[in-house]
Amino acid sequence: MKILQKLSLVVMLAILASAFVQGASPAKLTAKVIASEFIYESAPFPSCHASTIVETKDGLLAAWFGGTHENNPDVCIYTAACIKGKWSTPMLVADGIESDTKRYACWNPVLFKRDNGDILLYYKVGINPREWWGMYKISTDQGKSWSVAQRIPGKLLGPIKNKPERLKEGTILYPTSVETKQNWTVYMESSDQELNNWQKTEIDNNGINAIQPTILFHNDGKIQLLCRTKEKRVAESWSSDQGKSWSPMQLTNLPNNNSGLDAVTLKDGTQLLICNPIEKGRNKLSVLISPDGKTWSDLIILEDQPKGEFSYPAIIQGSDGTVHLTYTWNREKIKYVHLSINQ
Repeated sequence: MKILQKLSLVVMLAILASAFVQGASPAKLTAKVIASEFIYESAPFPSCHASTIVETKDGLLAAWFGGTHENNPDVCIYTAACIKGKWSTPMLVADGIESDTKRYACWNPVLFKRDNGDILLYYKVGINPREWWGMYKISTDQGKSWSVAQRIPGKLLGPIKNKPERLKEGTILYPTSVETKQNWTVYMESSDQELNNWQKTEIDNNGINAIQPTILFHNDGKIQLLCRTKEKRVAESWSSDQGKSWSPMQLTNLPNNNSGLDAVTLKDGTQLLICNPIEKGRNKLSVLISPDGKTWSDLIILEDQPKGEFSYPAIIQGSDGTVHLTYTWNREKIKYVHLSINQ
């Protein structure tokens, strides 16, 4: 009897191990909505897009661009703070004013907290994504005030849409890309914590038109990029040396509607991806879950409407383990959703 019990235990462990290797999770995770709300109900701009979110010492800070319409010269960067569950009134924090007669649109803000607790705001300024340039501001008081805008050196752009990530030794890794009339190209940038020593790392895009990468970390030390493409599929690239080099870009089986996505690695190694899991339109938005970054399944559907735009999401995990996300809601408002991930 004891021998049979031991054999049964061995078989059970082998099955669980096999399931994990194949990408199946032995314990199913579910998402519970803690809060779902608009960051603001009214604002001094009719249109908004491209939100970003970061956890601060005080709570949360979100940013987005707002103005008459995308690429209009009056488009600026706005922020709002969430403290004790309440969002503040949107505040204009960056514009594209060059002189009394010259003004450009602002684009795609990205928030990041560096090691000393400062909040960094990266954004782009320019006529269009083919001619824009990268800017940044620094806040030492959790987003209440900001430094004078600085241009990223060396004609680099900084993070294009999605948040940077901190590598083990402290280097900041920026997922970025460039658009031309001929093609879209993903590459990586990096800097130290003081925003010096900027470097650019090329990636073989393998003929794929990809932009706006997001970063995932894996338990084996590998780093994965997932990218928006024109090819109706999400593309990926992998690094085995902490971002020093990357594998040629490949298409995955994940559908992509040529719109932005974002992802986050949870503290337990689980991967989350927020995207429009369709090939056309922006009317469905979901959070997908994966144990390995390769096999994905639905965790929660956030929006699924006959028409409308729910797009350009951002996602982070808070210090308490819960998940915070924001996204564009019909270009009229920025929506915030707070999730708990439960086993």
